[in-house]
Amino acid sequence: MAVPRNRVARFLTDARPQPDPVFHSVSNFYREEFVKCQRCLDAQREYYSERAISEVEKALTTVMARLDRLCTTADADKVVSRLLQQFDTVTRLSAWSDPRQTH
Repeated sequence: MAVPRNRVARFLTDARPQPDPVFHSVSNFYREEFVKCQRCLDAQREYYSERAISEVEKALTTVMARLDRLCTTADADKVVSRLLQQFDTVTRLSAWSDPRQTH
């Protein structure tokens, strides 16, 4: 006996794994931090050469493109934190932060 198509279609669409909300929260948090680095870099353009700006922007773009994948690794917090520290060396984002807003 043939299975009705709508039952098969419903099975196929319902069987997809739902994204992990915790994973997306962590990924979104880190993405916001890298966006802050971009803004900080833009605000300091006049102090860096165009080549330096281009290289840092390229690195930020690469990291942000791979962020979801990075957040799935076991040592994601360490890796992403280290990357943020390295970008902070250039952008000095932590120096711009309001200490009253620190959690």
